[in-house]
Amino acid sequence: MPTSARSSWKGAISFGLVTVPVRLYPAVREHSVPLHQVHVKDGSRVRMKRFCEAEDKEIPYEEIGRGYESPGGPTVVLTGEDLATLPVGSKKVIDVLAFIDAGDIDPLMFSKAYYVGTDQAGAKPYVLLREALTESNLVAVTKVTLSTRESLAVLRVHDDVLVLQTMLWPDELTPATDVTPDLKATVRPQELAMAHSLMDTLSEGFDLGQLRDEYQDALQGVVDARLEGAEVPHEGPPRVVGDNVIDLMAALKRSVRAAESARGGNGARARGSDDAEPESDSEAESASAPKAAAAAATRKRAPVKKATTPSARKTAPAAGKKTAPAKSAAKTAAKSPAKKTAATATQPPRRRAS
Repeated sequence: MPTSARSSWKGAISFGLVTVPVRLYPAVREHSVPLHQVHVKDGSRVRMKRFCEAEDKEIPYEEIGRGYESPGGPTVVLTGEDLATLPVGSKKVIDVLAFIDAGDIDPLMFSKAYYVGTDQAGAKPYVLLREALTESNLVAVTKVTLSTRESLAVLRVHDDVLVLQTMLWPDELTPATDVTPDLKATVRPQELAMAHSLMDTLSEGFDLGQLRDEYQDALQGVVDARLEGAEVPHEGPPRVVGDNVIDLMAALKRSVRAAESARGGNGARARGSDDAEPESDSEAESASAPKAAAAAATRKRAPVKKATTPSARKTAPAAGKKTAPAKSAAKTAAKSPAKKTAATATQPPRRRAS
């Protein structure tokens, strides 16, 4: 890690009898425009004060503790001594429990990430653990105490650096059975083929690294305009999304055309305009399904062409010479006089004698 980075935790990784002295560095830097609560009338800062309900007065921070309010019962006050007696592991050790496949962990469990750095004294055990994780393609399940609470975490490798990523405990995940009960719907092959075509169109040329937080950029523009006394830029009205899909097939087709038009493609012309809809759903399905399947197959073959070797590319023109009709048409055109053709094309039609 660069020496300018500020560590947020110092301790050691412990697996077996091996100990690696490490430091944790924040791996995420969330970008946000810092906004505070102010009095709109004069712009003065609004502060929150800690008031005691019973005494109706502000109290200092050192008199504040933790409490649990039981349902319909009294409030139990917990002191610092009570919390200190809880069974919490060492605050300075990342205790490795086991090594498992990363695919065995539900991504919903992942939380905050930290880069794990070390100094020259811990270089050898650090590299040993990093290489062992890389070659085995496993992650290390650990326990670590950050701040005042013990957390579950994993150690994994990212860009030749160990990363500690905290996780939720398994029983903290709520089941999804109540969110989506048994849905009864039949998806037709034509709709599925068109959905795959839409997926391919939206994914063509997509680069996740080029995405930006447009809201934060616009908010920063508003702040800059206020500071400079300029006119505040205003965005257009938000896009309205319908909540009732009447014709799923037609909606999928329009989505494909819109996505292709946004990327400058000519797929919209090939499939026709929105006004030229088939007369019935059966005609739409029979006409669009083969085209959608062929389009999806073409897109899936496209990356393979880019990945061909130079020797394969040299033989590509030879494969195109099999189109005999085009070759014979070219010979016929070469034999016919070009001047006579041009004269015939430009000569006005003769009048018939009455």
